[in-house]
Amino acid sequence: MSARAPGRARRRRPRRALYLRRRILAVAAIAAVVAIASLALGGGPSRAPARIARHRPAQTPAVHPSATHRALARQRSPGSLPQTHAYPSATSAQFHSLMAALWTGIVRGSLAPAAAAFFPEGAYLQLKAIAGAGSDWSARLLHDYSLDIGAAHALLGSAAARARLVTVAVDSSYGHWIPPGVCDNRLGYYEMPNARMVYSEGGQIRSFGIASMISWRGVWYVVHLGAILRASDAGAVDAPAIGPGIQAYSATC
Repeated sequence: MSARAPGRARRRRPRRALYLRRRILAVAAIAAVVAIASLALGGGPSRAPARIARHRPAQTPAVHPSATHRALARQRSPGSLPQTHAYPSATSAQFHSLMAALWTGIVRGSLAPAAAAFFPEGAYLQLKAIAGAGSDWSARLLHDYSLDIGAAHALLGSAAARARLVTVAVDSSYGHWIPPGVCDNRLGYYEMPNARMVYSEGGQIRSFGIASMISWRGVWYVVHLGAILRASDAGAVDAPAIGPGIQAYSATC
C-alpha cells in the first residue's frame, strides 16, 4: 500500500487543479451576471465617465473660413432675426466691442477673434437674392476678410503686439440706405464706406480704412475690410496712412 500512495497523490493533483479552475470560472460567471443585473436595475452605467468628459479642455479648432468660422458666425445669432431700418451707432458699447474684436484679430493675424465683427452668415442668407449665398459668404466674403486681416497684420509688422487702437473714425453722414432690389439684394440696409481704424505704433499715429460696413438690425458689421473688388486672391489694406487719414464718401453697395 505504501508503494501506491505516491502514485495516487500524483493522480489527485490534476483533479484538484481542474476543480479549482472550474470554481474560479464559476465565480467569475456569477460575478458577471450580478454586474449585468446591477446595470439593468440601476438604469445604466456610472455617470462618472461623463462628468470627466465634460471637464476635458476643448480642442482649439483650426482657423478655416469654411468650417470653424461659419460655426462662430452662426453662434452670434443676430442673423437669425429679421432686418430693421434702425440706423447704426458708431459710439455704442456694442460697436466698440466689435471693433476691438477686429483689432485683436489684426494684431494677432488671426481670423478667429475678428469673426464677431464680420457680417453674420444668417443675415447674408436673408439679404441676398442669389443662388448659393452661403457659399458666396464663406468662399468669397469671409475668405477675403481673412486675407485682409493677414495683410493688416503684416502692415503692423514686428511691433504688432505693441500697437494700440486709438479710435475707429466713422463719419455718420456718409451712411446711406441701399434699397431692396439693388445689387442682387432682397432686403435693404445701410452702408458705411471708408471708416478708418486709427492706431498708435511706436509713438506715431497711423491709420487704414475699412472699405465697407453694412447694417443689420442697427449694428455696423464689416463686409469688406481691405477692398471691395480685387484683382487677385490676395489680402489688401485700404489706404494706409501716417496720421488719421481721410474718410471719403463712396456710394457702394
